[in-house]
Amino acid sequence: MTAGEITSVGTAGAAPEHVEGRGAWLKKLPVVHQLRQSVGLQRGMLVAGIVLTVAFVLVAVFAPVLAPFGWSQLRDLDGAFGAQQPPSAEHWFGTTVGGYDVLSRVVWGARTALLVVLVAVLSSIVVGVLLGLVSGYFGGWLDRVLVVIADAVYAFPSLLLAILLAIVISGGQSSMWGGILAAALSITVVFVPQYFRVVRAEVVRIKAEAFVDSARVLGTGHWRIMTRHVLRNSTRTLPLIVTLNASEAILTLAGLGFLGFGIEPTAAAEWGYDLQRSLSDVTSGIWWTALFPGLAIVLAAMGMTLVGESLNDLADPRLRSRARSGQVSGAVAATAVGESVEADASDPANPAAAEPREPNPKGDDA
Repeated sequence: MTAGEITSVGTAGAAPEHVEGRGAWLKKLPVVHQLRQSVGLQRGMLVAGIVLTVAFVLVAVFAPVLAPFGWSQLRDLDGAFGAQQPPSAEHWFGTTVGGYDVLSRVVWGARTALLVVLVAVLSSIVVGVLLGLVSGYFGGWLDRVLVVIADAVYAFPSLLLAILLAIVISGGQSSMWGGILAAALSITVVFVPQYFRVVRAEVVRIKAEAFVDSARVLGTGHWRIMTRHVLRNSTRTLPLIVTLNASEAILTLAGLGFLGFGIEPTAAAEWGYDLQRSLSDVTSGIWWTALFPGLAIVLAAMGMTLVGESLNDLADPRLRSRARSGQVSGAVAATAVGESVEADASDPANPAAAEPREPNPKGDDA
């Protein structure tokens, strides 16, 4: 074998990794990694959830372009829209009892829901992770007090707690940003105990590991140990909680608006409020004012729920199913025992190949 052949054989196995190294960072992203790992029904659920979630985000981001009218617009150059008008070429989803365009209210409502989800989830992560990190790392009386408070808040009905906080913060209704912040903060208080309990449990487990003890022996400060060693290893399950909490935030916001504690209709569009105002229309045969806001709530919440449940299944080895691969890494002749024996037996240079095998008198293989 020449030197060139040795070089080609030695680097043949490393070539695919070198070629794929450029896109390795993309494959390690949370959702992309789980998408490549999923199979069958799990992949179908994850893909459906991603499609619905991406559609919801795109509609919310490009609401000024997609919405034909403003969320509180009642007339155009041709005059007033009219109340409870059926779907037509001018108004694809019809108009509400107040004379608003249903399509515009649905599109602008996606932006309101997205803003509330972002503020609520980010605030919950910051507060919950910080409290869980401090409580789990230091322990003592502070840990006991925080655990009791978190359990008490977690045991309280989430929607009732959000209603009480919305009344306290904004008096029930307010402007667009005031209502968004009030709804987001009320949802934040409900979500903080979830992040606190998950992060605290991981911190309690990780701080007893050998690498944390080694960092203490080397004289590393508490803050550096908490941020560089403990925190980085205790937040792996947060993407699962974020997706599930995002769908719950949409439902909580819709519940607040449906009960009349949300955002004023002239300040911003909100699906729950529009659904509540259309209840009386259903009995009169006016179906379009309730169908489209309700469908928007269902699709947005279902998309995020499918993503969260799929990620949860893939993170659990007991629930994760793997595809059976028929391909074997490397050359089959080099890995298969039977073929390697036949190759050795057929090789003239092999001394064992020239020796005939005597039959076993007992009839068994030697």
